[in-house]
Amino acid sequence: MEATNLQKKGCGPKLSNAPTVIVMVGLPARGKTYIGKKLTRYLNWIGVNTKVFNVGQYRREAVNDTSHDFFRTDNEEAMKIRSQCATDALMDVCRWLNGDGMVAVYDATNTTRQRRNRILNFAEEHCFRVFFIESICDDPGVIEQNLTEVKVNGPDYCNKDPEVAILDFKLRIKHYQSAYETISDKLDNDLSYIKIIDVGRRFQVNHVADHIQSRIVYYLMNIHVTPRTIYLCRHGESEMNVKQRIGGDSNLSPRGMEFAKKLSDFIESQKIADLKVWTSELKRTAQTAAHISAPKENWKALNEINAGVCETMTYAEIQENFPEEFALRDQDKYFYRYPMGESYCDLVTRLEPVMMELERSENVLVICHQAVMRCVLAYYLDENKDNLPYLQCPLHTVIKLTPTAYGCKREEFPLEVAAVDTHRAKPKPGDLSVSHNPVEVTAPPATSPTCDSCSTSSDDNSSANDSNSSSSTSHKSTCGVGLHSSHKFSFPGSKILLPFSKQLIFHKRRRHLSNGGVSLHRDHSVDDTVVHEHVVGDHLVADKMRRGVSFPHLPSQLSNDDHVSSANTGAVSFLCGDEDDFNGLEDEPPLGGVVVQVAAAE
Repeated sequence: MEATNLQKKGCGPKLSNAPTVIVMVGLPARGKTYIGKKLTRYLNWIGVNTKVFNVGQYRREAVNDTSHDFFRTDNEEAMKIRSQCATDALMDVCRWLNGDGMVAVYDATNTTRQRRNRILNFAEEHCFRVFFIESICDDPGVIEQNLTEVKVNGPDYCNKDPEVAILDFKLRIKHYQSAYETISDKLDNDLSYIKIIDVGRRFQVNHVADHIQSRIVYYLMNIHVTPRTIYLCRHGESEMNVKQRIGGDSNLSPRGMEFAKKLSDFIESQKIADLKVWTSELKRTAQTAAHISAPKENWKALNEINAGVCETMTYAEIQENFPEEFALRDQDKYFYRYPMGESYCDLVTRLEPVMMELERSENVLVICHQAVMRCVLAYYLDENKDNLPYLQCPLHTVIKLTPTAYGCKREEFPLEVAAVDTHRAKPKPGDLSVSHNPVEVTAPPATSPTCDSCSTSSDDNSSANDSNSSSSTSHKSTCGVGLHSSHKFSFPGSKILLPFSKQLIFHKRRRHLSNGGVSLHRDHSVDDTVVHEHVVGDHLVADKMRRGVSFPHLPSQLSNDDHVSSANTGAVSFLCGDEDDFNGLEDEPPLGGVVVQVAAAE
């Protein structure tokens, strides 16, 4: 009768977005808690709110008895206590899933059909889906390893003699075996489940009902319990790090090169068997790995977070050019997406295939970037999304991760090579617009972007008020002229041309400009790059330009017919289509194109 009822209930409601109860099934020492904790960590990492409810913990809070006699099926008093603990855990599952939770992992043996039927009744009553994970293992070596590494050091036996603990636990397993009913292909064919046989040597999957269950199956088929070690480090200090600029694809600095050599010596001293080295496609990670004698593989997915229009800027320049964006990122750094760039949430999605390969692999050294390393650490250390973007990942430090049954052991090895500090601490409430860079910045007003014709240096403040009205008129007249549509730009490593819709302000040395003749020449320095500008007629020509985004071919494309900015404005205009119409591959502007501006570097 119970089997028939179980079969009719199936896997729960047919709602597409119903909360899910993951029910662990299996004898003790089969890795259920290990699997449940890893799965919970993964689901939280990808944004699915998940929590483990371990019935054993409820039992330990109710009674202190851990002897094998407590688990005998004929011990009626103990059976009542165990049944009440299971009910209490289910009530907490209900509260979790009716609140912010999306998935609950119900971690217990659940070895009888009667117990599983009770869970299905509960799920049907509350409109929850149910997915069973049964861990089956008959390999004596694996069981013995679990006994010694997990249970003897676990909460039930941590203060007992190891030999006595192992003997008692083996007797406990026999009590469970006497009543064990595995999930049946015939009796339970309407249930959603996966059977993991001999720690992943074989799998049996039945009736995957929704997206969450498919993600669970995908993950479980990639994990293994083989002892291994993961080494993480950032690339050596780069030239962009020294200048306090984000993104880009620069070379290592001299100190970064020194770190690359010391990293090779450190890895050799660790005597790591069958080590593989993974890097991103950016050259600073390849240069960091150059001296290591091990197979190397580069991953585009390991590239640094794309800062979009803010690529190669300092934080002070971002704050000055995009004050609203700067403040928004500080308010919610995990979900904030750079204009034309990525968020940390996007980065987690991009890194998921890498994490699956890490789960399948053994000993790996990952040489990556700050944002990427934060995401990887958050996965292994079970950090929440609010803390993830602020995890400290210092340059020239190797982090060693050793996965364990109930978590992950972390060790740090600073290699004693000086480097700049690129960490930007989490802002305190009421202090969301403080710049990381030690450069005094005054954010522009929240009106239209400032171009040279509308701004004055500190030396010109005395005449600013007198010319305010005329400056506004000049701004409107000069900002409405555009370049040919081919004048778009791309970020480092990208072949797709993008439009630009924001006028930029860059930190510069103060200059004095006298425009008394037909031809004017001026030289100035921007971030160690000399820019030579001259005026021909009413047109400004820049022989070389350097700004917060990459315009590698723009100066060579400009001709007397193409550029239309005046010497008085110092601005360059671009013509591009509306954002909804632009596909990144257009040669001509769409109908209704709009004019946007980028200020010339000064």
